Amino acid sequence: MRVSINRGRLPPQRWSHHTHTREPSQTFILHPLTPVMQLSLLTLSMLALAIAAAPTTTSDETVAARAAMVKRATVTDVGTGYASLNGGTTGGKGGTTTTVSTYAQFTAAVASDEAKIVFVTGTITASTSQVKVGSNTSILGKDYNAKLVGFGVLIKSKKNVIIRNLTIQKVLAANGDAIGVQLSTNVWIDHVDVSSDLDHDKDYYDGLIDLTHAADYVTVSNTFIHDHWKASLIGHSDSNSAEDTGHLRVTYNNNFLYNLNSRGPSIRFGTGHIFNNYYFNVADGINTRDGAQVLVQSNAWAGTVGKPLYSTDAGYAVATDNDYGGADNTALAGTMTTAPYSYALLGSANTAGAVYGVAGATLVF
Repeated sequence: MRVSINRGRLPPQRWSHHTHTREPSQTFILHPLTPVMQLSLLTLSMLALAIAAAPTTTSDETVAARAAMVKRATVTDVGTGYASLNGGTTGGKGGTTTTVSTYAQFTAAVASDEAKIVFVTGTITASTSQVKVGSNTSILGKDYNAKLVGFGVLIKSKKNVIIRNLTIQKVLAANGDAIGVQLSTNVWIDHVDVSSDLDHDKDYYDGLIDLTHAADYVTVSNTFIHDHWKASLIGHSDSNSAEDTGHLRVTYNNNFLYNLNSRGPSIRFGTGHIFNNYYFNVADGINTRDGAQVLVQSNAWAGTVGKPLYSTDAGYAVATDNDYGGADNTALAGTMTTAPYSYALLGSANTAGAVYGVAGATLVF
């Protein structure tokens, strides 16, 4: 069956999983009754109800509709998952509050290590290298209009940072990752929207969220990660075991990963808890490698699915209640059976309906 699906609904897959090259002129052929495309009737009904509010790359009106679905956030919210450990993640709680709308204002506001809350309003555009973020910082998009375009942020050798409700788009490879965390602890990335496009080759942009060089106690939650070749990397090199081993404790939960070629995420050496995530048109999903131990729970894959969960160079996983969309889990069996904090599993049959339309920059402060 040959179909064409418009943007704003569930757009078609546009790359070949086998060649990892994009084919923009090719009409994708779907077989809706094959296992790859099956969803439960419950999930389909939930998606139908959520479709008008789904996270897409279309209009600000769509994003505004999504924001109306989510409760108002507060500056006192604290990190969850691994970011709740090691003393917790409070960001700039109790510090000064600043509102910025220009690149110069933003760069100055986030630089120090003093406790501070920085609200971003409107779109800030600059083609430049990553802005360095100090410790004890909360960067909060005031509403769904808060965007950084052309540049990202770098948290390096810092601690206690929160980034929430912010959209970051189209950061060229020469300018670094959209969000980079290196040698830092206690970082909470929540309700963020990160993307580029698939119109260029895989090296035109760098990573969307990369956690490297012994980053630790990091949580990525409720985030919309989409339209990108190499999405999220945990541990940057096979030869970096001396620095990374014993670190890279990360949580990925309640995220929507859409239209991605790989790294959903890719994790080396570390310890990962990946739960309640929804994957749609993701070729290579969770790659556990180089001794990583990953607990994978209550995730769902749909659309075109390549390798949802797999191992490279002796990475390991324990996987429970995941819907792989008709594909297979080929990861080596691991030993991580629980996470050291409280959390709630949605159940794989409920994940799509709970995440689709909520993940992303959908908060209001």
